Amino acid sequence: MRNTIIASLLLSPMLLTAAANASSPKDDATASTPSHRVSTGVTPPHIIHSAAVQLSSTPKDLVPNDAQVQLNLKVDEAGMPQDVEVVKSVNPIFDARVVEAVRKFRWSPATLDEQAIPLDLNLVVTVQR
Repeated sequence: MRNTIIASLLLSPMLLTAAANASSPKDDATASTPSHRVSTGVTPPHIIHSAAVQLSSTPKDLVPNDAQVQLNLKVDEAGMPQDVEVVKSVNPIFDARVVEAVRKFRWSPATLDEQAIPLDLNLVVTVQR
């Protein structure tokens, strides 16, 4: 009985190694294709037109100097900002003005293999007086 148990324990690692080797593709042609393409050919979007944030009617005590509003947005294939949302707020009044200005921004769209693609961005807007 002991000989059988020892033999099966000794064979187990060999079977696992053989199974692992059998499931590995021999070359790239037999490898499975991932569902998402991996590429280093992505060119990020660039701002080509920006709009000023209107601060004239905002009380100075509501917006400190060097205040930062952090936004998430998507730049679509036409370079238009979409789905602009505040991630880090200064205050609701100022945040609304920043979002309004960013919606007027125009971008050169991101590209992948020279084709325009939508791309999610994080944008930090800093107030400088």
